[in-house]
Amino acid sequence: MSRLVRCIATASFAALIAVMGMGTATAQSYPTRPVKWIVPYPPGGTTDVLARIVAQWFTDKLGQQFIVENKPGAGNNIGTEAAVNAAPDGYTMLLVNPAHGINASLYKKLNFNFIRDIAPVAGIVRTPNVMVVANNVPAKSVAEFIAYCKANPTKVNMASSGSGTSTHLSGELFKSMTGCPMVHVPYKGAGPVLNDLIAGQVQVFFDNLPSSAAHIKVGTIRALGMTSAAREPSFPDVPTIAETVSGYEATAWFGIGMPRGAPREAIDRINAEMNRALADPKMRERLAALGGVPINGTPEDFGKIIVAETEKWAKVVAASGATVD
Repeated sequence: MSRLVRCIATASFAALIAVMGMGTATAQSYPTRPVKWIVPYPPGGTTDVLARIVAQWFTDKLGQQFIVENKPGAGNNIGTEAAVNAAPDGYTMLLVNPAHGINASLYKKLNFNFIRDIAPVAGIVRTPNVMVVANNVPAKSVAEFIAYCKANPTKVNMASSGSGTSTHLSGELFKSMTGCPMVHVPYKGAGPVLNDLIAGQVQVFFDNLPSSAAHIKVGTIRALGMTSAAREPSFPDVPTIAETVSGYEATAWFGIGMPRGAPREAIDRINAEMNRALADPKMRERLAALGGVPINGTPEDFGKIIVAETEKWAKVVAASGATVD
């Protein structure tokens, strides 16, 4: 081989190694600037609480600010649409929650298709909802609440954190299984609901446990039942609704999405870091205190959860007759 040919071959090989190195560096260097994390609810609810806990972990571990941006309204859809329309560059994330599985069938018209337009990135936790009532409601159990409802058909307002949320459909499922004549009052998030529930302006709320937990513990609202099939370890004295209403079950789930087309290296980096967070004993303890059970796995695993939940809640929406124009 001539010296010229050897030089060309050596240069070509070096260039190939450099290109491969650049690809590795690109994956490892993400993120290189702050990341916006859209939460489609106001501050104070479960989605907001979880996002801020996890955003701090990402900020500490990945060396860039993860900035939670609350975009409430239209039952989760305003914030979701903002994420769908954001640049698919890995620097906009969405807090995925049960409403994304519900709204596909609840709303007649949406400007997006969630499964098509949002790429699954990572699961965070699954939590039970909790049936909480204002302290001015005399019922001290699920059975007493059902009796109170039926005896006072115009006095029970069932608040939710928005039409199409798990707090809404958990209540609709309860209504359909018990015949309780409750009036649905949608809010723009759990925070405003809890303010009015504590004040006694609404009577019942099927809240995601993390946002109600502290209020239950201090006694400003009262828990009647968990929506999970088994009792929640962090509140062992609170029975499940199913102990009174056989077959009742509804849980909430949370995770991370990005606009479809986001770079795979960004998706994989966030997924890997989320799984590391969920393996950390202190993080697991913090999430467990909120009633959260970790959702580990790949982006594809989380995508399967989204599809399964969308199919599940479509049946509940159809059975309840709930709809939003």
